[in-house]
Amino acid sequence: MATEAAPTKLIKGATGDWEVVIGMEIHAQVTSNAKLFSGASAEYGGAPNDHVSLVDAAMPGMLPVINEACVKQAIRTGLGLEAKINLRSVFDRKNYFYPDLPQGYQISQYKHPIVGEGAVIVDVSPNERITVGIERLHLEQDAGKSLHDLSATESHVDLNRSGVALMEIVSKPDMRSAEEARAYVSKLRTILRYIGSCDGNMDQGSLRADVNVSVRRPGAPLGTRCEIKNVNSIRFIGQAIEVEARRQIGILEDGGTIDQETRLFDPGKGETRSMRSKEEAHDYRYFPDPDLLPLEFDQAYVDALKAHLPELPDAKRARFIAQYGLPPYDAGVLVMERAAADYFEETAKGRDAKLAANWVINELFGRLNKEGLDVTRSPVSSQALGAIVDLISQNVISGKIAKDLFEIVWSEGGDPKEIVETRGMKQVTDTGAIEAAVDAVIAANPDKAEQAKAKPTMLGWFVGQVMKQTGGKANPQAVNELLKRRLGV
Repeated sequence: MATEAAPTKLIKGATGDWEVVIGMEIHAQVTSNAKLFSGASAEYGGAPNDHVSLVDAAMPGMLPVINEACVKQAIRTGLGLEAKINLRSVFDRKNYFYPDLPQGYQISQYKHPIVGEGAVIVDVSPNERITVGIERLHLEQDAGKSLHDLSATESHVDLNRSGVALMEIVSKPDMRSAEEARAYVSKLRTILRYIGSCDGNMDQGSLRADVNVSVRRPGAPLGTRCEIKNVNSIRFIGQAIEVEARRQIGILEDGGTIDQETRLFDPGKGETRSMRSKEEAHDYRYFPDPDLLPLEFDQAYVDALKAHLPELPDAKRARFIAQYGLPPYDAGVLVMERAAADYFEETAKGRDAKLAANWVINELFGRLNKEGLDVTRSPVSSQALGAIVDLISQNVISGKIAKDLFEIVWSEGGDPKEIVETRGMKQVTDTGAIEAAVDAVIAANPDKAEQAKAKPTMLGWFVGQVMKQTGGKANPQAVNELLKRRLGV
């Protein structure tokens, strides 16, 4: 029995509360040079039908040969999902007919998948973690692509994707809101990218989701589900769930019933529409592929792959909290992308890690997001950001000057320490110079100085004025201390 949602996750209908139940099938394209059963290139793009071997085109007498690199990627992914690795699995033929499926069947795995049950820990928000169960992961080949917009009277078929290796990762129906579903896909994509088994590029179709949605009264048995096919962005997954849940609630509250079917989400119209009635497994007439032997390997093979796995996001997050004393939220943000976690560690090496984390998360990530860049294309290197953190820690520059310095390094490059020297950006720590500025501001504002004695919160205004007078270069701590003494606060 699937778990129940917290009261805050329930959807209010006209006749009371409803609970949405979500499960997902993620199709992740395996990172490999060749396809699952042929030597043709699995690279994205290329001219139509340029990456097609005789096997992919289903020419008579052509036999599939398993690509071991894809098998290894599936096992490594299973290990990353804390899942059971099955030492024996079987490839089946899933029979259906479509113009972009040249064989008339898809080679997949049905009763005996390569990976069994596992789990993914998902941070939904800074204060909420859930565990989403994994039902299975199996290997299968992708179909080609039908193109309907090149001619008014004909459809064209591009078989470049035909035979490309996919991992289908099937979750249990453990999610109870669109927010949880988005967080789950995001976390799964992070794990796949760390392992290197899928690039997770949803815009290129290498990660797509079939989303199963049903609704029920809290505590009631599971309702009839509808599958929303091929959703290709995390934002659209959230929208599709909300739209479909509302549609089902509307039907049930009007006294209708939900038909089990496959639907498509139209982001432009903000609606789901029927595609076909949902087939059961027997409709596909699955049977073991007679051209492929069962896939067998031993535990030593699995252990060797496990020994070379990278540090995964959950382990890295726990280490960042323990080693660097970071808050769990900050650690979670930093490990979302492997390159970002590496950048932070290089920046923090031998420095104040919390200060480094603040600069990486707030200044660097904020600017990268604004410019639409990822951390690998940052104009500010980890060494340069580390130098800025050093200058702040050593009281050479103030936080305000540091932001100006970051802007210069971002736009023009250069060594932060040299820039501070040549442009006279050093913080004024000379007490005499700061005293003169403090006295000048107090002398110019005698009324406010009197008020500040009765209302100490006005001290901030004086600090601002002194900083303005010194061009932001005065040490704010020294300014604060001197003002308190002069004003008797």
